[in-house]
Amino acid sequence: MLRVVFNKSVISLESQKKPVPASGEALIRVLLAGICNTDLELFKGYMNFTGTPGHEFVGVVEASPSRPELVGRRVTADINVGVGPGDHRHAPDRRVLGILGMDGAFASYLVVPVSNCRVVPESLSDEAAVFAEPLAAALEVGQQVHIRSCDRVAVLGDGKLGILISLGLRHVNPGLVLVGKHQEKLAIASAHGVRTALAGDISGPFDLVVEATGRPQGIDLALDLVRPEGTIVLKSTTEAKTCLNLARIVVQEITLMGSRCGDLDLALDHLARGLVDPAGLIEATYPLERFAEAFEAATRPGARKVLVRMGG
Repeated sequence: MLRVVFNKSVISLESQKKPVPASGEALIRVLLAGICNTDLELFKGYMNFTGTPGHEFVGVVEASPSRPELVGRRVTADINVGVGPGDHRHAPDRRVLGILGMDGAFASYLVVPVSNCRVVPESLSDEAAVFAEPLAAALEVGQQVHIRSCDRVAVLGDGKLGILISLGLRHVNPGLVLVGKHQEKLAIASAHGVRTALAGDISGPFDLVVEATGRPQGIDLALDLVRPEGTIVLKSTTEAKTCLNLARIVVQEITLMGSRCGDLDLALDHLARGLVDPAGLIEATYPLERFAEAFEAATRPGARKVLVRMGG
């Protein structure tokens, strides 16, 4: 099998033996995987990562000793792996698929615990199902904060995650505004009925600001737009350091909330019911053998989602 390896800002494509699943694990033949902004940050040195990245994927189960009924089914997987039952997102000993202590999905095959597997509805294409993990992260904002239809809500950042957040939250807050710098990317959201605005043309105050710019400076714009006693939800994870004006946060009594992964079942349900259509977010699809080209395409300013298909 082939796999991508990141090692000290060097990308290589290596061959190795197909992994063998233990009891409680599933061997998955990867069909399609998406390059995430987190993968770009890992390459820059985030998390001191070395190994095979990739955590947005859909694949077919080829072996599952403890759950043979999964064999032949398409699945995606919760990326947080811990010991025992329950939510592993914040377990101190957790591993994270393609991010922390565990090789990821930019490979012909990968092994994950069967408890992390989620069956993909037959009605979903691979191209839609590969968005389950980032959509789950997008929808998590609505699980953490009670959003009323009358609230003034702004989502900052017209990248893939910002657009997914706006497409997901518009169902509970139709007046939501997606704020960005690229008219052509804002148009993807506006085609689905989302209100949009250029960053220089928007003014607050907003009750809730979701920061998804992917840039350390995004928090500053969020602070400019949120009302006193309002809430800022932070989605960006970057290798670069971020400075905060703590006095401003304290004096205006602003609530800061971190937001990371979400519920894959909720995301798959949204996709299956057509509540979120990610088709307009796809930039291009490359074979695994051309991963270096795919990664370069994903780093270009304004790039949409770049996908990698295994097996040519």
